[in-house]
Amino acid sequence: MHFQPFNQPAPRLGNQYDDDRVLRSYLRRRLPPDVLAAIEPALREMGALAGGELYALQLADRLNEPALTQWDAWGERIDHIAVTPLWQRAERLAAEFGIVATAYERDYGPLSRPVQFALAYLFHPSTDVYTCPLAMTDGAARTLQLSGNRPLIDRALPRLTSRDPATFWTSGQWMTESTGGSDVGRSETIACREGDGWRLFGRKWFTSATTSPMTLTLARPQGNAPGGRGLALFYLELRDDAGRLNAISVNRLKDKLGTRKVPTAELLLDGAPATPVMGLDNGVRNIIPMLHLTRTWNSVMAAATMRRGLALARDYAKRREAFGALLARQPLHADTLAWLQAETEAAFHLSFYLVELIGRDESGDLPPGNADLLRLLTSIAKLTTGRQAVAVASEVLEAHGGAGYVEDTGLPLLLRDSQVMPIWEGTTNVLALDALRALAHGDGGLLTLREKVAASAATTNDTVLAGAARQAEAAVDHAQRWLQATAADRTLLEAGARRFGLTLGRSLALALLVEAAEWSLVHEHDGRARAAALRFARTPIDLIADADPRLDAALANDEPLSVI
Repeated sequence: MHFQPFNQPAPRLGNQYDDDRVLRSYLRRRLPPDVLAAIEPALREMGALAGGELYALQLADRLNEPALTQWDAWGERIDHIAVTPLWQRAERLAAEFGIVATAYERDYGPLSRPVQFALAYLFHPSTDVYTCPLAMTDGAARTLQLSGNRPLIDRALPRLTSRDPATFWTSGQWMTESTGGSDVGRSETIACREGDGWRLFGRKWFTSATTSPMTLTLARPQGNAPGGRGLALFYLELRDDAGRLNAISVNRLKDKLGTRKVPTAELLLDGAPATPVMGLDNGVRNIIPMLHLTRTWNSVMAAATMRRGLALARDYAKRREAFGALLARQPLHADTLAWLQAETEAAFHLSFYLVELIGRDESGDLPPGNADLLRLLTSIAKLTTGRQAVAVASEVLEAHGGAGYVEDTGLPLLLRDSQVMPIWEGTTNVLALDALRALAHGDGGLLTLREKVAASAATTNDTVLAGAARQAEAAVDHAQRWLQATAADRTLLEAGARRFGLTLGRSLALALLVEAAEWSLVHEHDGRARAAALRFARTPIDLIADADPRLDAALANDEPLSVI
C-alpha cells in the first residue's frame, strides 16, 4: 500500500496593489484623477513585485542574515558588513522607484507625501524592513534640508534623494547609547575640536542600517552642559575615499528578536571626523524633524505589516478546510478575520492622515491650528498602530494554526518584525509622555483633533455610522475631561498617559473610518468600508479609567499593601 499524505496548499499573494481595496479607495478619494493616473503604473508594478518576485526572494532569503567580517586575511581591521540578497535587491528598487525621492521632487505638491508612502506601504512587507534605512534617510534629508547648512545640503541631499542606484545614499541614525534609549540627553559621546574640525569619541550601543554611507548622530562638545541642550547634532560619513572606516570600529552586530535583516551594530567612535549640522547645542531639539518622519514611517509600516498578515490569513482561510467547510466560511473564523480587517483599516487611515498633514506642512498649506495637531499625532499614531501591529500579527499566526508557528512558512517573521513597531523610536510609554508634552503649552492640538473627529462624523448620512461617529466624539470628550481633571496631579496624569494616548488614537481612527465609509458608500456603492467602521466601533475605543497610583505602585514593586 502506498500512502499519499495530504499537503495543505500554502497561502499565496497576488498583486498587492490590485488586491488592496483600502489603499485603492483611499487614493481615489484623496488624489485628483490626473495624479492617480500618473502614479498608478508605478504602484501596480510595485504591487506585482511585492506579491511576486520580492515575496519569493524573501522566502528564499529567510535564513540569510547580515555578516560582519572584522579582519581581512592579512590582519587588517576592515569591519565589513555584507547584507543579504534581498536587501541588495531592495536597495536598488528603492532608488529606482524613488521611495525617498518622491517626497523631495514634489511633483504632486502636498500630495507627494501620500504618493511616497503608498509606494513604501507596498514595498515594506516583502523587503524584510529595508524601510528602516529608508525612514532614516528620509529623516536625515528633511533635517539637512531644514538646517540651512549649505555645504552639507549640497554634499548629501542629492545623494539621499537620488533615483540612481549608483549614487543613492541611505543614512543611519545614531542616538542610542548604553545610558539610555529614549533618554538621549544622557549621551556619553564627546565631541572634541581638533584644528578646524571635530572628532567624536564614544560608544553607540544600537545603530541601525550601519552599512549606510552617512549618519546623523548626537555628541556633547567638550565643556557643554549636561542634558539634551548640551548635545549637538553632527553629520558623519562612515568611510574615507579609500573605503576605510573613519575611526569607527564595529564591535558586533546585534542579535535581535526580529528585524534580523537590518544590520544593527554596536560601534566604537575613536576620533571619527564629524561636522556640526546646526550649531553646537540643542541637538535633541534639532533631531525633531527626523523623529517626526521616522515615527511616521513606523506608523505606516505597522499598517503595511498588518495588511500583509491579513492577506496571507485571508488566502489561507479560502484554501484550508476544517470540520467540513473552508475556514473562510466558519462563523468564528470569519469573525476573527473581520477584526483583523477592521484593525488594519483603522491603522491605515490613522497613519495616512498623519502623512497628509506632513505633506501639507511641507507645502506651507497646513490649516491654522494643525501644527499642534501634527506634533501630537506623530506620537499618537505611532503608539496606536504599534500596539495594533503586534496584536494583529499574533492573531495572524494563530489563524494559520500550527503552520503559523513553523519558521519555514515565513509566518513567524511577521510577529517578530512587528514587535519592533512599539519599541523603535519611542516605546508606547515614552510616546504617551511625549503626547502629554505636546499638550503642556496649550491644548490646541487636542482641540483640533476634536474638530477633526467632529468633521469626520458630520460627513455621514448613515444613521448607524453616525452612531459610531458619536462614540468617537464621546471618547475624545472623555479624554479631554480626564486631562483637565488630572492636570494638577502629575502622578495621576503620567499613570494614565498610555490610556489617554490610545483613546485619542483609536477615536480618531474610528472617525476616519466613518469618513472613508461614507465616501465609499456614495462613490463606490460598496459597503465593506462601512462594515469595517462598524466592526472597529465594537472594539475598545474609550480606554480612559480612574487609576490609584498607590495600588499600582504596590503591584509594580511587589510591596506590602495595607487595606483600610
